[in-house]
Amino acid sequence: MSTAGLPMTVPAEGLPSRVRIHEVGPRDGLQNEKAVVPVDVKAEFIRRLVGAGLDTVEATSFVHPKWVPQLADAEELYGGLADLPASAGVRLPVLVPNERGLERALALGAREIAVFGSATESFARANLNRTVDEALEMFAPVVARAKDSGARVRGYLSMCFGDPWEGPVPARQVVDVCRRLLDLGCDELSLGDTIGVATAGQVEDLLTALNAAGVPDGVLAVHFHDTYGQALANTLTALRHGVTTVDASAGGLGGCPYARSATGNLATEDLVWMLRGLGIETGVDLDRLVATSTWMADRLGRPSPSRTVRALSTTKEQ
Repeated sequence: MSTAGLPMTVPAEGLPSRVRIHEVGPRDGLQNEKAVVPVDVKAEFIRRLVGAGLDTVEATSFVHPKWVPQLADAEELYGGLADLPASAGVRLPVLVPNERGLERALALGAREIAVFGSATESFARANLNRTVDEALEMFAPVVARAKDSGARVRGYLSMCFGDPWEGPVPARQVVDVCRRLLDLGCDELSLGDTIGVATAGQVEDLLTALNAAGVPDGVLAVHFHDTYGQALANTLTALRHGVTTVDASAGGLGGCPYARSATGNLATEDLVWMLRGLGIETGVDLDRLVATSTWMADRLGRPSPSRTVRALSTTKEQ
């Protein structure tokens, strides 16, 4: 079967002409692996992703190795990628949990950092061992120091649509924490559907509530998990609303070590296939991206969960 000319490009009204993909596979994807992936494999993965046209690749997390041993090699990995940010437009953000993590990241020249908060008390306790208020207090000096150093700051917010302990999460609750993260100085907010329970109407409702509270679409990103197969539908809803930054993970890698019901992230390849069909630019070479995820799946010893990776890989074998 030939896929030449597919997907057929049929633009739709009310959608952006270009979407920025925030690739999270090397960090959010690999942190959930049971086995530690060798640092040279991680570095090659990132280089291949950049080579496929992804200009924003979240590299790692400067967290204590006791909590996320899969990312204990953050210094070695990030230091070995020092040549990449010099390339035109390549961004390598990193996650930092606290001031110590920020110090480690800044010492290696990181210019984009992220903090990771929660919209619910239960997940804040499980993930950060703090209340929501205590977590925000911990982030305040981190964000302030990062901004003083000239770094750009992203605020991740988990459990924006549903929580495994608390159930549905009211939009007003998410809006409150989003406003407080912006007040701390965050440049961008990533809205996380950590356990993948959101549906399109809920996405529209939250985005509308955020706009009403003075949060513009331009500072928002969406981060959907595909637990119930809703990630692409939810993404399309966000794009129609005006959001133009979408988090995705090459090959659909990832989950959440602190929420067992969280399955893989939206696969970058599935996202690119949909956007290509809509005539939306991403700058991504889909063939090279599929080859990269196939290569990584071989290193992990299991097939990629991405439907697009499986479909295109099977086609090439025929």
